[in-house]
Amino acid sequence: MKNANSLSKSHRMLFLNTLAFTVCFACWTLNGVLVTYLVEKGIFNWSVIQVGWLLGIPILTGAVMRLPVGILTDKFGGKYVFSLLLLLCSIPLFLLPFASSFTMFALLSFLFGMVGTSFAVGVGYTSLLYPKEWQGRALGIFGMGNAGAAITTFIAPSLLNQFSATDPENGWKLLPVIYGAVLLIIGVLFLFFAENRKMEKSTKTIPQMLTTLGCVRVWRFGAYYFLVFGCFVAYSQWLLPNFMNVYQTSLVMGGMFATLFSLPSGVIRAFGGYLSDKYGARKVMYWVLGSSVVLSALLMVPKMEVTTAGAGIMAKQAGVVTAVSPTNIKIDGTAIAVEAKKEITSDGSGIFPTKTSWQEVIVAENQSVAKKELLARGITKIRFDANMWVYLVLVVLIGISWGIGKAAVYKHIPEYFPNEVGIVGGMVGLLGGLGGFFCPIIFSYLLNFTGLWSSSWMFVLLFSIICLIWMHITITKMMNKNEPTLSKQIETKN
Repeated sequence: MKNANSLSKSHRMLFLNTLAFTVCFACWTLNGVLVTYLVEKGIFNWSVIQVGWLLGIPILTGAVMRLPVGILTDKFGGKYVFSLLLLLCSIPLFLLPFASSFTMFALLSFLFGMVGTSFAVGVGYTSLLYPKEWQGRALGIFGMGNAGAAITTFIAPSLLNQFSATDPENGWKLLPVIYGAVLLIIGVLFLFFAENRKMEKSTKTIPQMLTTLGCVRVWRFGAYYFLVFGCFVAYSQWLLPNFMNVYQTSLVMGGMFATLFSLPSGVIRAFGGYLSDKYGARKVMYWVLGSSVVLSALLMVPKMEVTTAGAGIMAKQAGVVTAVSPTNIKIDGTAIAVEAKKEITSDGSGIFPTKTSWQEVIVAENQSVAKKELLARGITKIRFDANMWVYLVLVVLIGISWGIGKAAVYKHIPEYFPNEVGIVGGMVGLLGGLGGFFCPIIFSYLLNFTGLWSSSWMFVLLFSIICLIWMHITITKMMNKNEPTLSKQIETKN
């Protein structure tokens, strides 16, 4: 009975913890919708580069501060750290409507971005609620709070349109106030109803705790998390302007499509925890990284129209051109057929590339031509529509893959670092959060340089390959070093 009551209490604490993290994550990704709306409506004239920075700044704060917040969680417990975090982060949201410049908006975004540290708090708190055999699922359930990004991309565009119906210039200012109020309410609830848990008998000093970060395994997990979490956060914001620019969707429809990416990715995390408990994180990560390589390779193919050289017509013998038309050339009375130009007709719904070829006459009447001289040059035009629905399905699939990967990465932290969950979780989360910060900025510079929205997927492909190779090399070294105990060991200390 005591164990049942204890487990029931743990479930209640897990629910409250997950609720708080969901709200925090919704606030953390607010700029993705809000900044896109403000630029689209001409309320602020920010450049593509400035937009990239505004999308990344809240992510930077949440990333950089995860490590110190994780240390504080280990020292003082999740209840007080989480409550204080929620209450303090509501203040810059209440002040956001008063921002009138890029600098002010960026500063307030930096401050409310502290909500991103909630993951480091929640991981340390959740890991103390359950025994080892439950931790993969518990951390996966807690990680479902990533679905907060889906809440923002789903409801925020509609709320912005509704608030701006009567006041197009200032209606948007109500949205950050609502988000701030929700943070304030959840912070009060957490303070009064959560039960504090913290590491017992921890005699390590902060410098001693920091020595754990010298382990290469921490950095390798951080690299995985940079991909599966950082890119997830980045695309939770980046997909909205992507759909609006490439497929000319409305703000609301683009927000719905972004939701279809972020919601399954957040919810599936619990299933990822179950798979990691049952099959091991190594096998799960092989599938995650492999699918990330394949899907990003498909997604990086842009919507395009390519014109190149095709099969032309050459003179079979010397002579004089006696007649020329778009479909015919005569040389000394001998007619040579020419393929006339045909335009590609497409409504944008095609799945596969379409091709058309024609020939363009380059000789004139009464012109003398030599044998094998070019009479008409060949032209081939290939068109790829990058069908929006196929693109959306691929985006959803890679989001699901990353959602499973997020749980797999964090499965190992309480197992290998049971007394440093907060600091190691904070460090891995920091590296993942840095992905969420740097990726929108990298994406904006790639877009500015290449002119291709799909250039962001090229970056994801490259980084996925790096992570997969690094993991495979590590596993191969482990197999060579400790083959007899391979079945029981899934990581090495190197």
